[in-house]
Amino acid sequence: MAKTTANISIDAETKRQAQELFAEFGMDLSTAVTIFFRQAIWEHAMPFEITRQSPNEATLAAMDAAEKGEDLYGPFDSVEELMEALNA
Repeated sequence: MAKTTANISIDAETKRQAQELFAEFGMDLSTAVTIFFRQAIWEHAMPFEITRQSPNEATLAAMDAAEKGEDLYGPFDSVEELMEALNA
């Protein structure tokens, strides 16, 4: 099949993030867009979603605090002590 060029306009940060993400799947931006188009044509709709697991903001903050040794509690000698700390 002969190839053609399609020009799209997106902001630089979106492009950078997309390239980074698709590289994790082992593909470049052109391949990812081609897959998107082919799947949309196949389904006659918006295509499937490819995702990766990513911690939310609260989890990222907790991970950062733990790495810095901040906001750490325990060990606890009993479940009651743990529950008391959780409910504080």
